[in-house]
Amino acid sequence: MDNPLIRKLEHYARLSTEDKAVLIKASSDRLRKLRAHEDVIAEGEKPRYVNLVLSGCACRFKHLDDGRRQIIAYFVPGDLCDLNVFILSQMDHSIGSITDVVIAELSREAMEELTMAHPRITLALWWETLVAAAVQREWTVNLGQRSAFERVAHVLCELFLRLRAVGLTNDDSCQWPLTQSELADTTGLSPVHVNRTLQELRAAGLVALRGKTLRIPDLDALKSAAMFNTNYLHLDHEGRHLDAND
Repeated sequence: MDNPLIRKLEHYARLSTEDKAVLIKASSDRLRKLRAHEDVIAEGEKPRYVNLVLSGCACRFKHLDDGRRQIIAYFVPGDLCDLNVFILSQMDHSIGSITDVVIAELSREAMEELTMAHPRITLALWWETLVAAAVQREWTVNLGQRSAFERVAHVLCELFLRLRAVGLTNDDSCQWPLTQSELADTTGLSPVHVNRTLQELRAAGLVALRGKTLRIPDLDALKSAAMFNTNYLHLDHEGRHLDAND
């Protein structure tokens, strides 16, 4: 079984055959399928499961009282939504599907089994939590300091690299899950401004976006345009050089 959670966690720790087997079991016991633009869990609801994205794309978001929405995180296959969610009595944000998704619902008992008996998995999950925080910091910088051109380019770089890390790219292209409205809700721009920015990126030869396929002819050039530093994603297998007891 090609399991995206295993693909992701192997960037952070050396997983044994037993580790992989227990991850496969945990991510296949309780599955939930949603269509695009459905709530995985809404603000105010009591969380009962850690949601693991197995396929498709989801997002974390907040709605203002007047209906405006800010997307504050993406979830791609292999991502766990709110690893320590059981602490909360109710959700203070919503998680929704962007495309059709398959979600594995991991119970408190399943999470305890993963972490208490499998130190390598625990180490990998620590890394996963640290990387999620690093991504959030980078998004704050993106909104606060980068130009519209740099913001959109940065989002394209990040999502492409995260999809590549779990084997969901094909050379320089990938299936692109976001609409221009969703990019606008992510970058704090209007849909019209996003459209204009994408046209600028195309004219510069940095991206080709046709339908639902994104192609990045020169990733290094796009990174340079976005002032993108890959280090915050920690995709260099740094954690694999550490033992669970280090």
